[in-house]
Amino acid sequence: MIYHILYPLHSYFSFFNIFRYITLRSIYAGLTAFIISFLLGPYVITKLREMQVGQYIRECGPKSHFDKAGTPTMGGVLIIFSIVFAVLLWADLTNYYVWISLFTLIGYFMVGFLDDYLMQVKKRSKGLSPRSKLIYQTIIAVAASVLIYYAPNFKTTVTIPFFKNLVPDLGLFYIPFAAFIIVGASNAVNLTDGLDGLAIGPMIIASVTFMIFCYVAGHANFANYLKITPVPGCGEIAVICGALAGAGAGFLWFNAYPAQVFMGDTGSLPLGAILGTIAVIAKQEILLVIVGGLFVIEALSVIFQVGYFKLTKGKRIFRMAPLHHHFELKGWPEPKVIVRFWIISMALSLIALSTLKIR
Repeated sequence: MIYHILYPLHSYFSFFNIFRYITLRSIYAGLTAFIISFLLGPYVITKLREMQVGQYIRECGPKSHFDKAGTPTMGGVLIIFSIVFAVLLWADLTNYYVWISLFTLIGYFMVGFLDDYLMQVKKRSKGLSPRSKLIYQTIIAVAASVLIYYAPNFKTTVTIPFFKNLVPDLGLFYIPFAAFIIVGASNAVNLTDGLDGLAIGPMIIASVTFMIFCYVAGHANFANYLKITPVPGCGEIAVICGALAGAGAGFLWFNAYPAQVFMGDTGSLPLGAILGTIAVIAKQEILLVIVGGLFVIEALSVIFQVGYFKLTKGKRIFRMAPLHHHFELKGWPEPKVIVRFWIISMALSLIALSTLKIR
């Protein structure tokens, strides 16, 4: 909105020309989202506490988590509101990809909110059934993938990190491939959200990383120089990445150990989904496995644990899944698990950035 109001004034005052720069608007979208999240945080936490929307702790979980019971959850409302407000304020709203990203974010937010609402407010023990949740996620992801597929000049090739000449074209099969990326990312972030600040920290790191990739992909000269697939209009998604990082930082202020609020599915599902959507738009689908490597590891730990348990009729690979619980049960203090996982996430993001030159 600010872009559309102030940038046209550059014809009269050259100063307003600065609002055309994606870098500037990405920074201020991040600052705006951070300030909103930071200022509204205490109010949202108070309201959630008044509504008795408290975190449920599984009896089979680590005993150290029992003290977290009753901590306000559904804090994802704060994150998503901050992101949407900042994006509407600073992004170019004529950009096709901006609206696809917001569609995915809000769609998954509604699924996560419904799940948390049924569980926390209506006191239905498990919220939405896993099958219903997956169906809703898939419908939204397929819709977003179709919209991306039909975007002007969008290529259905897949970029393979470290290999500049290996770019398979999936054609129509790109739609289910992209949908799988979005659904997978959403659930991976959801599974990671089990400790104070564990999910939102790597989410901030991934957002900043993809801010760079989106800006480069949207800049034809940079894209050609670095031998990556150019995506006209993708640069504007950097503004969304900035808002993601800013809103995440504001939320982390209250979610850091010991947490005053949890995001719940209301936050984790849409955050993962928009991260997957951004990776698809930027033509860095496979690279998401590296940038979001921590989320992938957490998700795989659950898949392997469940699969091995069924195959061996009761044996386990880890003491508990997702993986962060395994280290807790090994005696690692919660803050140590969180910070070390953040460090891993930072290292993976640096590796991902190196692929811009290593091809």
